[in-house]
Amino acid sequence: MKILNCIMSGSLVLIMLSCGSRTRQGSDNSAVTNMTEAATGTAQNAMDHPGKKVYDNYCKACHMSDGKGLKGMHPPLIKNTTVNGKANKLIDITLNGMIGKVTIDGVEYNGIMPPHNHLTDKQIADVLTYVRKNFGNDSGEITVDQVRKLR
Repeated sequence: MKILNCIMSGSLVLIMLSCGSRTRQGSDNSAVTNMTEAATGTAQNAMDHPGKKVYDNYCKACHMSDGKGLKGMHPPLIKNTTVNGKANKLIDITLNGMIGKVTIDGVEYNGIMPPHNHLTDKQIADVLTYVRKNFGNDSGEITVDQVRKLR
């Protein structure tokens, strides 16, 4: 649907227009439509996720908006075994930072992950859940209680 705002006679009128109806023919067309709708919904959910704002403010500068990181310095978050592994390890790295070499997919990274213990338990839970659900990852959420226990 398209939403148009029109001002008529000094008052705001909200007009909703549909994009037109499509006739679905056969199961192939409906399957493609359903997949497109699911992908759009997933992208919208990522945009609305409370962890995205935290990611944009504190993580994106090093790990990039696409989660690919900077080769040799900041590791990618995409299908990363630490990101998708045990929640406690990921929480610990986020709270306490990390220094030293790490090899991911045959590439050695030697950057510094600063501690982010200034973030609230909720912010950490939100951002880690966001990362574990995006960038090609499909892992479980991190809860505020999990973060609180490790702080």
